[in-house]
Amino acid sequence: MLKRMMTYSFFPLLIIIILFLYSFSIKRNKQKKISNIEIEFEGGKNFFLTHKSVNKLLIQNNKEVKKQSKSMLTLHKLENKVLKNPYVEEANVFITLEGLLKTYIKQREPLVRIKTDTENYYVDKYGVKIPLSSKYSARVPLVIGVNSSKDVKEITELVKLFSKDDFLKKEIISIKKTLEKEYIFGVRSGSYKINFGKCVNVDEKIKKIKAFYNKALLDKTIHNYKTINVKYHNQVVCTKQNLDGEQ
Repeated sequence: MLKRMMTYSFFPLLIIIILFLYSFSIKRNKQKKISNIEIEFEGGKNFFLTHKSVNKLLIQNNKEVKKQSKSMLTLHKLENKVLKNPYVEEANVFITLEGLLKTYIKQREPLVRIKTDTENYYVDKYGVKIPLSSKYSARVPLVIGVNSSKDVKEITELVKLFSKDDFLKKEIISIKKTLEKEYIFGVRSGSYKINFGKCVNVDEKIKKIKAFYNKALLDKTIHNYKTINVKYHNQVVCTKQNLDGEQ
């Protein structure tokens, strides 16, 4: 009987000791200072941002994060501060048990570069503006003649389709939207232009462009042309460089 009573009285004491040790461990862990900072870019890509520039984003209350105690850091605020940078698409900031502050960053990837009379900027696949950078210049199509947000959305969706094809993704280097709302493409492989017409029947036009390239590259006649027009239904109209006529 006495042994049973001692057993019952021992368990509450054990629980109190465990809770005390647990709270002491948590308090001690919070007081532990940040030992180091580790920044990792998704896929190893380090284009617009550098480790130094990210370190500046991680300053809290005008103090460097390193050497601050864990309890002093507000990870949510740090993460939001990083996300406010126009080059950042996703960010994840957390602290390891060893006191290492880790920051994972996915940068925005430019899809096109848009140039207007007043602005010059990149746009990603979501239609989000990305400012130009002195650190990195993206090799993406240069777009002119696009001004409104509706135009930006249209060109974004169009280029996303071209980006699915490895050849066309590299081949189309410039896009001009005319006053007639038609698109003219500049290409990497020559001085000729592709008249795409308005942004209708897009899939059919892309198929016609690819079919033309398959033939013209095979018979090596690609440089004989001045324009390749795919805006007409079921046909490709090509103007030769010497202006002898149409083919």
